[in-house]
Amino acid sequence: MTKLIDTVELLRELIAFPTVSSESNLALLDNLGGWLEHAGAEVEIFHDESGTKGNLFATIGPKTDGGIVLSGHTDVVPAQGEEWTNDPFEMVERDGLLYGRGTCDMKGFIAATVAMAPLLANAVRDRPLHFAFTHDEEVGCVGAANLADVLSSRGLKPAVAIIGEPTMMRVIEGHKGCCEYTTRFEGLAGHGSTPDNGVNAVEFAVRYVSRLMELRRPLMARAPTNSRFVPPYTTINTGRLSGGVAHNVIADHAEVQWEMRPVQNSDGAFVREEMRRYVHEHLLPEMHATCPDARIVTEVIGEVDGFEPTSENEARDILMELTGDDDPELVSFGTEAGIYQNLGMDVVVCGPGSIEQAHKPDEFIATSQLQHCLTMLEGLCPKLAGNGTA
Repeated sequence: MTKLIDTVELLRELIAFPTVSSESNLALLDNLGGWLEHAGAEVEIFHDESGTKGNLFATIGPKTDGGIVLSGHTDVVPAQGEEWTNDPFEMVERDGLLYGRGTCDMKGFIAATVAMAPLLANAVRDRPLHFAFTHDEEVGCVGAANLADVLSSRGLKPAVAIIGEPTMMRVIEGHKGCCEYTTRFEGLAGHGSTPDNGVNAVEFAVRYVSRLMELRRPLMARAPTNSRFVPPYTTINTGRLSGGVAHNVIADHAEVQWEMRPVQNSDGAFVREEMRRYVHEHLLPEMHATCPDARIVTEVIGEVDGFEPTSENEARDILMELTGDDDPELVSFGTEAGIYQNLGMDVVVCGPGSIEQAHKPDEFIATSQLQHCLTMLEGLCPKLAGNGTA
């Protein structure tokens, strides 16, 4: 019960930091760093290029490979414009539920890991324990990608990563990737009565979208055998198409916002290459015939790597043992798991709270979920004695 009280009070502190993705998270990282240093961790904070955000990476135990990483993102989605019963950045407890922006997504998990740090530190022997708290997950897993570069440059190779996204403490062993793009078209304006004298950016944007739609069938054929995803293949969605200024004016600009959800990373490469080829071999030559300055530019909004299920996964096996969940699942939402998997780690997604509460007004987490998480973390202690075994 003491650790639950500590977790709730620490969560109250964390919620008071309004770490919306557009704002700095450095004050929150300093707070967490102080708690972890008190538990005996060696703490480092790596700033982004702006100097206003950062990632925290802390280690308890020997500086060796094979460690266990507890990972969470510190940024939250905006609460502005939502109808909250209370101030979203002042945690309120009612009937065993803790309300506040980020309670479940995912400061609850972070608070639990830091509250448990002293106990976990006492258990560490040969196997190091790492804490990875990142920025800008909500806008494309930017911080985790930066942290991955740091770990790679140092040659540090943890073996296991536990990503504490809200799953109601269910064990998740895979999810699709999420790649978001904005493609902009710049043509040549003119009078609508003489369309051949201009380059209609909207019409080229429509052709671009049509090509995206044509790729759906080959993506279905590329679905892995016995894929457990729903649907089992990579999907493409066009979220928005806009452009032009009036009925009788040739549109000189247009924009397409689109995304794909790869079930395997090779599908993402396939779509990007097909669209690149279509643009350079078909669309741009036609546009340049009338306007040499015409352009098509694609901006990467975010590319979140998929988390592919594997037959051997120590992280999954550990969490199955500790939670009693013997039926690992796949989810549709994205996480930082694929980034850690690409570093060679065994990865699992498992954390307190429900994804159904994330990104909504009056977001909450149940104290019973935090207690479930604390029990799981306590069960990690024998795994830190060495070689991942009890």
